Amino acid sequence: MREYSFTEARQNFATILDEAKKDGAVCIKKRDGEVFYIKPAKPKRSPFDVKGINLGLSSSDIVDIVREGRAREY
Repeated sequence: MREYSFTEARQNFATILDEAKKDGAVCIKKRDGEVFYIKPAKPKRSPFDVKGINLGLSSSDIVDIVREGRAREY
């Protein structure tokens, strides 16, 4: 992980963001000794955001299956 001074980071901010994205994190150190890490955030995804599968069914086939399931008495 590369370390930058605060001044360097301010002057090259876009480059530092690209580097953080590529390498995982970048360290920025201030003169007073404070240290900050910039790392890319993971995108938030819905638990319902899943990859679909092709079952080879038409929409009318799916509607028929749903109607059949609703007509059943348990």
